[in-house]
Amino acid sequence: MLTFLVVAVFVAAWAALTDVRTGLIPNWLTAFGMVFGVGGHFLAGTMALSWQAGLTQSATAIGGLLFCGAAPFLLFWRGAMGGGDVKLFAAIGALCQPLLGIEAQMYALLFAAIFAPMRLAMQGRLLRVLSGSLALLVRPFRESSSSRAALPEGAAWFRLGPCILAGAAATLALHAHELTNLSAQWIQP
Repeated sequence: MLTFLVVAVFVAAWAALTDVRTGLIPNWLTAFGMVFGVGGHFLAGTMALSWQAGLTQSATAIGGLLFCGAAPFLLFWRGAMGGGDVKLFAAIGALCQPLLGIEAQMYALLFAAIFAPMRLAMQGRLLRVLSGSLALLVRPFRESSSSRAALPEGAAWFRLGPCILAGAAATLALHAHELTNLSAQWIQP
């Protein structure tokens, strides 16, 4: 599992770099994370135990992809998150499986909740954005599909890639020691 978590951090790092530079997260990068997560877990389970274990690990990775992509997809559908961020969360879910994937997502959103208001306050836009967010909360599903993509006045786009990287790195830092001990137990007779 440590290998998949390290790959998730590298995918998130590449995504953060391109997100900061261009405002986009490449589709090929998130597709790589998803395919590597599902296929890699199948191979790891098959090599360690049996093809049934490989199928179980692969199914768990697909579950992580769906589970970690569900809430961000709803935010994307409401116009509150970019599609690249959704696909990156799904890729991290496939790589880390549901439990570590949702943990990385939680840390990423925590970093975003800390960093975004600080950035907006420095730009003098915090109160305007907060009023726009309040408008989203007051009328969450009342708008028609044609006006769904239009955010309230004062809303701001935020590059989430660096926060997703911070969340994946925090998960790696918090679990690297126990995952190393776990893999050492598998190797010993």
